[in-house]
Amino acid sequence: MTGSLLEVIALDVRDAVAAEEGGADRLEIVADMSAGGLTPAAETVAAIAKQSALPQMVMLRANGGFTVTPEELEGLERSARVLAEAGAAGFVFGFLDDQGVVDLAATEALIHAVTPLPWTFHRAVDNAADVQAGWRAVRLLPNLATVLTSGEVSGIAAGLPVLRSRAEAGDAPLILAGGGLKPHLLPPLLDYGVRAFHIGSAARQSWSHPVDPERVRRWRDLVDTI
Repeated sequence: MTGSLLEVIALDVRDAVAAEEGGADRLEIVADMSAGGLTPAAETVAAIAKQSALPQMVMLRANGGFTVTPEELEGLERSARVLAEAGAAGFVFGFLDDQGVVDLAATEALIHAVTPLPWTFHRAVDNAADVQAGWRAVRLLPNLATVLTSGEVSGIAAGLPVLRSRAEAGDAPLILAGGGLKPHLLPPLLDYGVRAFHIGSAARQSWSHPVDPERVRRWRDLVDTI
């Protein structure tokens, strides 16, 4: 891997192969982007594992929000085991309670279910009632690889001050910057010490189109040369 990590959302085998061709380091595997990304089928993960050598970070999310019911959590725990067997290299999850506080009980239950695999806390942290408190709750959880974050619900352009403050607090190695990522935002993020970047719609013409390897290549070149 190069100095900066580039993660690309993939919905299927075609996306995964295109992302790898374009120079991605890692995949985030999801289903149903109309809901912001839900748990994919194990068959999808297995098929990708046969066609791409890239590590798959697989979404564990049962609904389009950031809360989880006990029944949904049990289903996600079962899914984690099946997806790990199918080829997942790690997982993406994270929950808030009804008050917008990080749901540590639910999050820790899934950490236990996916151990020893690494995991990413997704953008639930940007939706917390108190984002800085959310970060403090998440940052020391076991096996945490990255936090997918834009710093602010509306996207990275508005969230730069939060990302800067988290970097100054020593969390730059945890930040996986994603959500409205644009080329002109890379220099400040790199100045903060952020070295991991996540793209979804930027890697394709639209969500009804597959990943475009040339778009991925342009991002690969950007994160490597700026």
